[in-house]
Amino acid sequence: MANAEHSGRPAKALGATAVGGTQARLRAARLGLWMLAAVLAVRQLAVVLTTPRGERLTDLETWVGPEGVLHVSGSLYDSTRFTGTPFSGLVLKPLTRSAEQALGWGWTFGTLLLVVALGVVAARALPQPVGRRTALLAAPVAISLLMLSLPVRNTLWLGQTSIIPVLLVLLGCFAAHGQRTSGALIGVAAALQPTLLLFAPLLWFTGRRRAATATGVTFAATTALAWAAMPQDSYTYWVHHMAGVGLGGPADDLANQSLHGALLRLGLEGPLEIGLFLLLGAAVVALGLRRAVHYARDGQLLLAVAVTGCAAIAVSPTAWQHQLLWVLLAAVGRVGRRASDRLVWPVTVVLVMTLPAKMMLPNMAALYPLRDNVVLLAALAAATAIPFLSRTSPYFRSPVPTRYAPPVPTRFAFVPLLPFLRRVLTRPNLLLELLLIRVTYAAYAKVRLAATGGSNSAGRARAEEHGHQILDLERLLHMDIEHAVNHAVVKIGWLRNFFDFYYTSFHFIVPLTVLGLLYWRRPVDYRWARASLGFATLLALIGFWLYPLAPPRLMPDLGIIDTVHGVQDFSQPDYGTLTALTNQYAAMPSLHFGWSLWCGLVIAIIAPKTWMKVLGLLHPLFTASAIVATGNHWVLDAAGGAVVVGAGFGLTFLLQGPRARTVVAAAELSSEPAVPEKDRTPS
Repeated sequence: MANAEHSGRPAKALGATAVGGTQARLRAARLGLWMLAAVLAVRQLAVVLTTPRGERLTDLETWVGPEGVLHVSGSLYDSTRFTGTPFSGLVLKPLTRSAEQALGWGWTFGTLLLVVALGVVAARALPQPVGRRTALLAAPVAISLLMLSLPVRNTLWLGQTSIIPVLLVLLGCFAAHGQRTSGALIGVAAALQPTLLLFAPLLWFTGRRRAATATGVTFAATTALAWAAMPQDSYTYWVHHMAGVGLGGPADDLANQSLHGALLRLGLEGPLEIGLFLLLGAAVVALGLRRAVHYARDGQLLLAVAVTGCAAIAVSPTAWQHQLLWVLLAAVGRVGRRASDRLVWPVTVVLVMTLPAKMMLPNMAALYPLRDNVVLLAALAAATAIPFLSRTSPYFRSPVPTRYAPPVPTRFAFVPLLPFLRRVLTRPNLLLELLLIRVTYAAYAKVRLAATGGSNSAGRARAEEHGHQILDLERLLHMDIEHAVNHAVVKIGWLRNFFDFYYTSFHFIVPLTVLGLLYWRRPVDYRWARASLGFATLLALIGFWLYPLAPPRLMPDLGIIDTVHGVQDFSQPDYGTLTALTNQYAAMPSLHFGWSLWCGLVIAIIAPKTWMKVLGLLHPLFTASAIVATGNHWVLDAAGGAVVVGAGFGLTFLLQGPRARTVVAAAELSSEPAVPEKDRTPS
């Protein structure tokens, strides 16, 4: 009645309008996601088909090219380049001529169709009940993730067939009519990748015994058929190479993400390595199958399939990168009681399966064993350790909700507040936060490294031209103090050492310390500060890309002394453009100063004591002095850093709203009256 009185329309009509608006937004989101999947597919096609012949589809060329192993008389395994089962060779031989004729477009288009089919089947296999939004968006999201994943990209690039066994298993589990058909499909998949026989006990212990029997019979029949047709090859594969061990690249290669490969990379070999591999493999199989059976009985068959596939990856003698799709399927499992924890596992899986391992972990020798085996560790975690929630758990569908600050009106009617930047009052998940910070910084470093302004020589010329532009502008403004400050500091040894130390030591330490303290003591302010820092860094990257700038120390005619790096060798034509770590011409805006200013402003806004605020504001002052005194930045670089930091805070306010104060969060969480911040005693 109230709605009718105030609006002139009945409440039912308003409800129908709201529902219609929601449905329209869902349809628009679905269309957008399908367009994204199509764009990703087209891009993958372009990457493969625009690469010169001989550099693309190299595995396919190895098999069916003019001198491929399928043309060679004798054993397929004479060159060790063919790594499939004898049954794979038996199937491929009749297709040799057609494969040669379709070595480019046809094969790549066919692989893309398999990827689409895989995504659709996986989306329809999600555990029931599934909400309307999930049902509408699952298929395009699944296909997009598959297109982005390293296994699919490698499959398309190499011309591999590794998608077929995964698709056969999913079709057998979710699409086939009748247990015998289901088992036959899985049996053919096992004939192509023998470790997929692990699905037979999964079927058996979940009550699908006819399917399990059909899997074993089909595998035995296809293997026997290949043995009868190709006895020498079958003996070589199954006996001499012990089910393919030793075929292909070296087993200790980083691309081999199996337990066998990891043990070899750790330096183990001989009987000790074999015995340990068999022992660990048996444990992984037993625990993985037990968990898979539990989740299958719980109604999460897709998760059970993914867990079994991850166990198969671990125990396979060789699990090359294009064979690791099972890990991506494990993202369907739900982990965590809190809503804020739900993203940790799927985000981790997606990052592991789409990004190089170097972006996941820092380049530190102590972390090499983890970085070199990151996909294997994800597979082992999915198979044996991750506590996926059961559907009977009260948290499966209703996790502990995230607490938010009261909503605020938008700053401008045409700029909506972003839903994912809502002012959360609870502490974010630490693991997810560290992972995203690491990946974001790795992406930042790569973009900065790539922003050279063209080729090395062209980039240097353009950057030095911009350097002269900045110097001319500073002279016009009477602020060209770099040379005078630099030479004055060089004459004072202790001051030079102080600025060198400050420049090299505090750039990362202080921002990370501020973020850590905010996360620990002021989680609400942490989210606000992190968002502003992220916006500022993104804007700085745009500046690096559009305006490569040589710092004063890399301008050979200015006479600036590089106090940090030492004497520069300007005789090298490409000197200074790139190093192994950073782009030396990413000077405008200065994030050295920008990040320090961000730290100073955050401390000044949040710190409870005046002396803390003053100390925080001294950091950008010292940093500005250091970057000029050491010859690493122009004064206007610092001004540019201040601009992007101010814009970062402004965008956060524009898209998120005002800072949700910690005192509000404390009052909300404790349900007690809030104590004014000025009256609180710091602990």
